[in-house]
Amino acid sequence: MEHQIIDINVDMGEGLGNEAQLMPYISSCNIACGGHAGDYDTMKAVVKLAKQNQVKIGAHPSFPDRENFGRKIMDMPCVELFTSIKNQIKNLIVVLDEEHLQLHHVKPHGALYNLVSVDERTAKVIVEVMKALMLPAELYVPYNSVMARLAIEHNIPVFYEAFADRNYNDNLTLVARTEKNALIEDEDAMFEHVYNAVVTQKIKTVSGELVSLRANTFCIHGDNPNAVQLVRSLVDKLQAKGIKIR
Repeated sequence: MEHQIIDINVDMGEGLGNEAQLMPYISSCNIACGGHAGDYDTMKAVVKLAKQNQVKIGAHPSFPDRENFGRKIMDMPCVELFTSIKNQIKNLIVVLDEEHLQLHHVKPHGALYNLVSVDERTAKVIVEVMKALMLPAELYVPYNSVMARLAIEHNIPVFYEAFADRNYNDNLTLVARTEKNALIEDEDAMFEHVYNAVVTQKIKTVSGELVSLRANTFCIHGDNPNAVQLVRSLVDKLQAKGIKIR
């Protein structure tokens, strides 16, 4: 079977305090760095846990909007958004330098992630930040997205991401969180969702269609109250099928 090794990533440093429980099961983490959540102390704590568990570390910048947890699009001039994202990533790099660690990847959060997937103007801001910081880091992006195309054009390495705990529309956008079927919260359903994507490189959408999708990494949202159980169950089931997480 092809694709026997995958990455599993979780968003962390967002206030739930479940990082120590999640770390043993995942291979990379995305750390909130001051936009929607996070500060020096939370970043430091999560970085140390990741170091202990040999988990790859990524920055998780967002629109600077703690009130809405970065889940609403902000109408910002590009220069302001550029400065905010750059400073968020630099916040985490300061902590990584103290721990003698490298930044592995960057993954935008929430509304920013969804917007750069389809909007060229905003995606260009991310590209310019990566170039300005001269980051030897990968960009976690959705397959076949505007962000992926632009990153590749600018020689920024990409890691295709899919969501283990989210349902998809036929156009490979995520079902809006306002819809009842946005989240996948059943352990068996989540495993089937991910396993089929790994084996067939297709995702089953909410309409029942099978749509081509490449994914090197699968995300489970760390702010889900059941995240620890869902991650543990998913990893156990994948490993039982011979799929390695690293």
